[in-house]
Amino acid sequence: MTTRYIAAFAGLFALIVTVAVFMGTPFTVRLLVEAFAFALIAMGLNIQWGFGGLFNFGILGMMMVGGFAVTFVSFPVNMAFWESDGPLMLGQTLIAALIGAVLVFFAHRVQRFGITGKWRGTVIVLAWFIAYVIFRSQMDPAATYIIRESGWVGGLGLPVILGWAFGGVLAAGIGYLVGKVSLGLRADYLAIATIGIAEILRAVIKNVEWLTRGTLTVSPIPWPVPNPQAWQSWGADPTTSFIYARAGYLALVVAFVAVALFLIHRAYNAPWGRMMRAIRDNYIAAGSMGKDVTGRQLEIFVFGSVLMGIGGAMLVSFVGIYDPSSYQPINHTFIIWVMLIVGGSGNNFGALFGGIFIYIIWMLSEPLSQALFQWLSMFSSDMGWGRIPDIESRSVQMRVFVLGLVITIALRFAPKGILPERVNRNG
Repeated sequence: MTTRYIAAFAGLFALIVTVAVFMGTPFTVRLLVEAFAFALIAMGLNIQWGFGGLFNFGILGMMMVGGFAVTFVSFPVNMAFWESDGPLMLGQTLIAALIGAVLVFFAHRVQRFGITGKWRGTVIVLAWFIAYVIFRSQMDPAATYIIRESGWVGGLGLPVILGWAFGGVLAAGIGYLVGKVSLGLRADYLAIATIGIAEILRAVIKNVEWLTRGTLTVSPIPWPVPNPQAWQSWGADPTTSFIYARAGYLALVVAFVAVALFLIHRAYNAPWGRMMRAIRDNYIAAGSMGKDVTGRQLEIFVFGSVLMGIGGAMLVSFVGIYDPSSYQPINHTFIIWVMLIVGGSGNNFGALFGGIFIYIIWMLSEPLSQALFQWLSMFSSDMGWGRIPDIESRSVQMRVFVLGLVITIALRFAPKGILPERVNRNG
């Protein structure tokens, strides 16, 4: 295993150097920033699936939540909103929501007053309906007013790092709610449920224009380190400014990933990690030994969601724009699963390796395919067969083909991943 680790990461390093030689330093540093952020998300999935066996296909939703969190926290304050009646109307909406929550809370406890059976169900349904009506009676006028008077709520103007942290906290809260609802389902049904919840989150974020601006997007989102414009104001030329700025961002992201890897690896080798793997391998036996299987699965689902939220926040603040329409399952769910499967499920270093390696392959497949198609097009034209049409669109489509080819080869020759989970047979 030591030889495999050295060979895998040495090969990855050689690939990065090769990319830097042919594609240039600015592109390579940008590629590494995004690759490490995706690796952090893959580590979050490894906690859920590799440690706990939880089939989560709702990664896209957690990434969107993280992106919204950093946008809301770090984007400059919209004074047009704060100087209007918007805050007051949102406060009234919050009071309405609390009233509805109290109604639902007591409706679930009417059996204490002798109301049971179908009557209890009727009371609960009626309480939810009344709560919904009360909430919407305040929410709809507030949303309409905010959009008309100030466009949207705006941000809080706080440091970006707080936005990353809030992304993890918000994703953890939503992960807790999702887990409470879904973790009683079997693996395949859990996957279907998380897909549905992710689509619900995407629809909500795209349509709550007063809070997220919806499809209008939000930009520019601040950086946690000096951006290229700051370096240029200090005298750096444009190319050097991009290298310095992205290198600073990369150093911060790598530090986050290193701390997360250290903590996760310690937890994996601790009694907590052994308990989680025991639940994953045989939850019936673990439950018979007195372990709270559902509670521990909920715990691990929340922990994984935290890393997904932080990773999503990192990516949004790096590109400097929050666009809910840009989130697609192929780019923000399927590719994360490929990273974990190819790297090695259950192995923290496998998730790190897979995240970086697969993202590099994903990003390079388009320009390499375009170069190959252009060469073939020139050859075809010289032979009198005509040029290949729509090379750019065909090159984008080749990304999926290359990704499928990589995962097929990996599953054929390394079915447990390039760096599979290490199993201690001695206890």
